[in-house]
Amino acid sequence: MIYLPILMGLSFAAAYFPLTSSQPTWGRSAIKTIPLLAFALAAHLAGLGPFLVAGLFLSALGDFGLSRDGDAPFLYGLSAFALAHLAYILHLLGISDAQIWDAFSTAPVAAIILVALMVSTELWLATHTGHLQWPVRIYVVIIGTMGLSALTLPFGWTVVGAGLFILSDVILAINLFRMSDTHHHRLKAGYSIWAFYITGQALILWGGLQA
Repeated sequence: MIYLPILMGLSFAAAYFPLTSSQPTWGRSAIKTIPLLAFALAAHLAGLGPFLVAGLFLSALGDFGLSRDGDAPFLYGLSAFALAHLAYILHLLGISDAQIWDAFSTAPVAAIILVALMVSTELWLATHTGHLQWPVRIYVVIIGTMGLSALTLPFGWTVVGAGLFILSDVILAINLFRMSDTHHHRLKAGYSIWAFYITGQALILWGGLQA
């Protein structure tokens, strides 16, 4: 029963690939939103806990927001993903029974690299985001904390999934704020962002199923 919504989510995720760089339409938004809604349903049916279900569901709301044009939908999507990461933090720390700073003992190299990446965004990202500087800064801290929370776990599907999720956001940030706005660049970035993102989310769900 739980694998049916997972397969449905993956099918819609595959269907979205040709639409990653197309103009916003309501149909495109629906196709982009359905995968994480399906993953959230699978997590609920499997009894994986409210924080994982909430993280997946809020990610679906974030997908919808980022599928539309304009600053208001972008901030809505960013806020939804920030809340999703907060839910993931509670989920990850709950299953690891650890504290954030434990990441520096369980995976010290990865934790240091992640913190360095967070700090570096002040140089290559924040100063290029205009009036969105503070929302982006807050989001960077939250997603970085989610990554550190994942690193408190033994290396496995969930850790890989969290890493791919962060990688997709890094590429998205570069695409939105630093990359030249050409069709060729948008096409390549759209494919990679969606591939890393949906794989990361699927692995976070799969890690929950394997726990």
